[in-house]
Amino acid sequence: MKKLLSIIVVLLAAAAATLYFSPTALLASTQSLERHLAGLSTQDIQVDEFNIRYYEGGPADAETILMLHGFGGNRDTWLRFSRELTARYHVIALDLPGFGESSKPDVSYDVASQVERLHGLIQALGIRKLHLIGNSMGGHIAALYSARHGDEVLSLALLNNSGVTTPTKSEMFQRIQRGEPNPLVVRKPEDFDVLMHFVFATPPAMPEPLKRHFAQQSMANREHYDRIFAQLRERYVPLEPELPKIQAPTLLLWGDQDRVLDVSSIEVMKPLLHKPSVVIMQNCGHVPMLERPAETAQHYQDFLDANRG
Repeated sequence: MKKLLSIIVVLLAAAAATLYFSPTALLASTQSLERHLAGLSTQDIQVDEFNIRYYEGGPADAETILMLHGFGGNRDTWLRFSRELTARYHVIALDLPGFGESSKPDVSYDVASQVERLHGLIQALGIRKLHLIGNSMGGHIAALYSARHGDEVLSLALLNNSGVTTPTKSEMFQRIQRGEPNPLVVRKPEDFDVLMHFVFATPPAMPEPLKRHFAQQSMANREHYDRIFAQLRERYVPLEPELPKIQAPTLLLWGDQDRVLDVSSIEVMKPLLHKPSVVIMQNCGHVPMLERPAETAQHYQDFLDANRG
């Protein structure tokens, strides 16, 4: 028994040392475990000048769900959410061009450009029909794609999406209008905590070394993100004229505590859609698939089941 306790103590000490001295290694191990639990593997595909990295899993002959992350995010956004879906669906979660480990050439990453890149990717993957789901900026892209390439879209799910002028301005846009820094861009280490409290109603517990690691990663990309955010604003495509073109059943899912994009967006979008469904999650922020992945996935599965066929 003493020998077993000694081994456990050594292992815990080793884990603590790994976390402190190499958060990158710990993060890689954690992501590998999450991928395994979700039944996903990492893939790459070249589409025009972009090498696009993505996760893929689930039965190859099942219906495809394609997932699009938000501004500053990446494909890991969907890991725990995907865990609930890969038994029944062919799941693809992208690093959108310009984000994550996909190519980042010096081009525009406005929503309309991303829609056409997405169309090229879907054609390259040989997908004829799919379910689209997107969060924030990814929801804006998914909605515009569904309006412009609707014959490919079986259903659309928009989670706290951008793209509409809301009756109530969100805290983020109030800050930006006052000339304050964009809270989604990390410029100094302490900004990472600000970001976490801004996008989550209840931020997840995270060891300090991992916080520092994520802060450093985000700070390294701040100029790139500032440039993309400016492009999104300068080449903004409003969804109000586009939403009536969408024929697919559409889920509008929002966290009621979203400080990035106000929940009143639903009041604008619902009357413009042909087949809307609405879910408002209480005490939840801007990224419900991260904050409450199993619950969000259940809402999404209920939506898919209700609209099957």
